[in-house]
Amino acid sequence: MKINFQAQFTAPPGAAEVLLVRHGSCDAPAPDGLIGGRSDPPLNDSGRAQAHALAARLAGAPMAALLVTPLRRTTETAAPIAARDGVEPRLVDELGEVYLGEWEGYEINRRGAIGDPEFLEVMAGGRWDAIPGAEPGDEFAARVRAGIEIAADAARDGEPTVAVTHSAVIAEFLSQITGSDPFAFLTCSNGSISRVVRMTDGRWVLVSFNDTSHLRS
Repeated sequence: MKINFQAQFTAPPGAAEVLLVRHGSCDAPAPDGLIGGRSDPPLNDSGRAQAHALAARLAGAPMAALLVTPLRRTTETAAPIAARDGVEPRLVDELGEVYLGEWEGYEINRRGAIGDPEFLEVMAGGRWDAIPGAEPGDEFAARVRAGIEIAADAARDGEPTVAVTHSAVIAEFLSQITGSDPFAFLTCSNGSISRVVRMTDGRWVLVSFNDTSHLRS
């Protein structure tokens, strides 16, 4: 196999490309804002604008599948893409956001806003399951991997899968394939695109992270 390190990367025949899209912006949940035990706020005005910018960015490009999670901030982000491209979004539970137990929704936002010491310890330790009642780390890691593999299986040569998901999911998967610190990629922006490719030998390659060139500054 010949390799040209000066050429732009393109997925080789038989590889599977996945575009990991973080949902658009939403307002912080209210103290009583849990739905079925989960934080499930809708997109705000900025989030809706980001969703339309994503649809414009992806317009006309081949797409094998459009995946969403059970939380409406992903389905609302995917809606303009689905409408523009005539694609029916597919629900993949495995791509849902990490469950934060006693800190779900309002509580983690509150603690982050005040620089709570326990919140800072969780961030430094890189383990969501340090939060009481949160999803066990090994279970979260396994389901994220399964969800991204589902996305890759849906891709076709030259036609990536677009998976609209969540920041912790993106961070977890990119940490797995790069060997980085657990929260190294937790900085992905709302409405951003990160590009990953499963090579024909099963290896995963991170091509780009946190692309926001389609969003207004």
